[in-house]
Amino acid sequence: MSRNKLQKFAEMEALPNVFQYPYAALAEGGGCPLKGRWREAAFGGRPGRIVLELGCGRGEYTLGLAERHPDANFVGIDVKGARMWAGARVAAARQMGNVAFLRTDIELLASFFEPGEVDELWITFPDPQMQKARKRLTSTRFMALYSGILPQEGGRVHLKTDSPFLFAYTCEMLRANQLEAAPCTADLYADTADTSLDEVRAIRTHYEQQWLDRGLTIKYLSFCLTPREAWIEPEVEIERDAYRSYGRGQLSPARPVRSRRSSR
Repeated sequence: MSRNKLQKFAEMEALPNVFQYPYAALAEGGGCPLKGRWREAAFGGRPGRIVLELGCGRGEYTLGLAERHPDANFVGIDVKGARMWAGARVAAARQMGNVAFLRTDIELLASFFEPGEVDELWITFPDPQMQKARKRLTSTRFMALYSGILPQEGGRVHLKTDSPFLFAYTCEMLRANQLEAAPCTADLYADTADTSLDEVRAIRTHYEQQWLDRGLTIKYLSFCLTPREAWIEPEVEIERDAYRSYGRGQLSPARPVRSRRSSR
């Protein structure tokens, strides 16, 4: 591990707005003490709604949302501590009392939040995981997980992505499970007639701007998640992205992929 990363990890330990609970720490400590107590323990008793950004990276979107909505509480979640360090430092320096960061695996969300404790989820530019449906953050596996921490009615999920594959897959997943995406656009910055998207356009991350500069379109959709006994994986062929999800300097031919059907 580089000296720079070690220094960042050391700084993270001292930041009051960062909570780090790897699986081993959860097992040893008997669970996360923040579960059911986020407003009191992380946000000083602030009564606002709790919004998560999953795979927050450097926390740019978490910070942008928190600045625009000071009455709400935001938690950026990622397993990569060296990335999260940047956003956590900015939030601490600005004394943003409505921002916290949680370093853990997204698969462990149920260990950190009580049912209904979270009001809203943002999934911003995740790896589309074209090889394995179960790893996609908009797969039915994760829908079941999100249902466990969102309200029974009205829990909203947002997806912002540059990946045509992930956007198409998510639309098919919603259709298979009779959920409606509204709003939904395949070209966020060209769809200027829809003023309801102005807020989504207002926050633009560093990498998002790079993708726009390369001529990629940004897709966005939002939907209310309603729990159910079984989730249906869409059985459709979706053309793969013709570029890499990360380190996209190398292009690769587009190929179709078939999702497998499963229920939960």
